Amino acid sequence: MRVFSFFFLNFAALYIIKVMKKYVLDLMVRSVERLSPKHVLLKLTDEKPLPEMLPGQFVEVRVDGSSTTFLRRPISINYVDRERNELWLMVAMIGDGTRWLGSIQAGSKLNCMLPLGNTFTMPATLAEKVLLIGGGVGMAPMLYLGAELRWQGFEPTFLLGGRTAEDLLELDLFSQYGRVCITTEDGSMGEKGFVTNHSVLQEHFDRICTCGPKPMMVAVARYAKMNGIECEVSLENMMACGLGACLCCVEKTTEGNLCVCKEGPVFNVKRLLWQI
Repeated sequence: MRVFSFFFLNFAALYIIKVMKKYVLDLMVRSVERLSPKHVLLKLTDEKPLPEMLPGQFVEVRVDGSSTTFLRRPISINYVDRERNELWLMVAMIGDGTRWLGSIQAGSKLNCMLPLGNTFTMPATLAEKVLLIGGGVGMAPMLYLGAELRWQGFEPTFLLGGRTAEDLLELDLFSQYGRVCITTEDGSMGEKGFVTNHSVLQEHFDRICTCGPKPMMVAVARYAKMNGIECEVSLENMMACGLGACLCCVEKTTEGNLCVCKEGPVFNVKRLLWQI
């Protein structure tokens, strides 16, 4: 019965993703919150109810105010507040396009194409222990995933890592949905080292979901393989169109070259040709 329910739930999830309508909307910026010197949180809304969006999916944002930015910028969905009809996007200001997004003012309009990509696999039973690992800006999609898991009755554990304490964002929100474990490379918060060094990994987990720098995700995937744990990663390959047309985000997989924006960004590590 458990095997049947597992395959049924995941087949249904795949079907829903395939038929989800894509929208191009001019969303209003309700607020811009400075999370750190290099991160801002944009809260967007619309007059109509926002489309259904799933954890792991992303948004392609048009940058209108930069003379050097011609392509949309992919931003992971950080959170969806259904009561306030808000979409949250965490932006790391690292280039002209994202710096412009970080300077936008409340009340402005932001053209967004959404929702794009697939979602994480939900556990088959409430008995499964789930570990969500986020590094750097890769922490962003872990919040919405953790919230969704909690709403469905699970109790996820978060393992969040950064270079310093300044890189660890939204910790008060994460703590609302599960236990939060922290690592920093300089030891300024939590345990010193990388996420794969944290003592929580001595516990038993049935499933790991992770997003962050590729070296971190490869290390997490290696740990999962060694311990027989199901593991899904959310890839951050360079994306332009978000629809699988430009082929700039191709990843080598067991099924050939696949576009991360269309077939991902979430992949089971067993599908990837990583040397783990």
